[in-house]
Amino acid sequence: MTRVMKALLVAAALAGAAPVYAQDARPSEGPAVVTIIPGGATFVIENKNSSGGPGFGNYDLGGAVAGNFNKHVGVEGEVTGSLGVSQALTGFTSNVRTPHMMSYTGNVVVSIPASKSIVPYVTGGVGGTSVFETQELGINAMETFLTGNVGAGVKWYAGRWGVRVDYRFIAVQGKDDAPAFFGTDNRYAHRIYGGVLLNLGR
Repeated sequence: MTRVMKALLVAAALAGAAPVYAQDARPSEGPAVVTIIPGGATFVIENKNSSGGPGFGNYDLGGAVAGNFNKHVGVEGEVTGSLGVSQALTGFTSNVRTPHMMSYTGNVVVSIPASKSIVPYVTGGVGGTSVFETQELGINAMETFLTGNVGAGVKWYAGRWGVRVDYRFIAVQGKDDAPAFFGTDNRYAHRIYGGVLLNLGR
């Protein structure tokens, strides 16, 4: 009789522990994740409401660090450099190099885990964009603008490492004293990048 009681107690303990384990189960994403961005692109939309502001594309690289409060909500700080590229622009008779830019944002990330290894997410936040001096385009000093972004993406993990694809729609608030090429009016852009993930704390 004693053995039967012990067996029942062990079975009850295991049954009680199983829901707790299931509740605490996380996708393979850990409490901290580093993203290395080796390549991406930002496409600034042409400003058709004024005489200036042609559309252009830049090459992107950078990085981000995310902290996850739980499997659904986290925050992420991101710094990216957008490198100017020589290209044909509306209003210019020959190819010119677009300005280098740097963006730094803080974002809230809401994840919807699809499996242990695949984590889709939506995100949004605010920060700043600095446009560096480019005298050929009438930008005679670095200018910094308030910037907002919304977007989505998906992460895929294989243990500690993974990959990520991310899209953002970016809005840059204009300033009256900004150069005509960029910043006198609000500007909008699309950005997409591929990143390498380092999963920490697992």
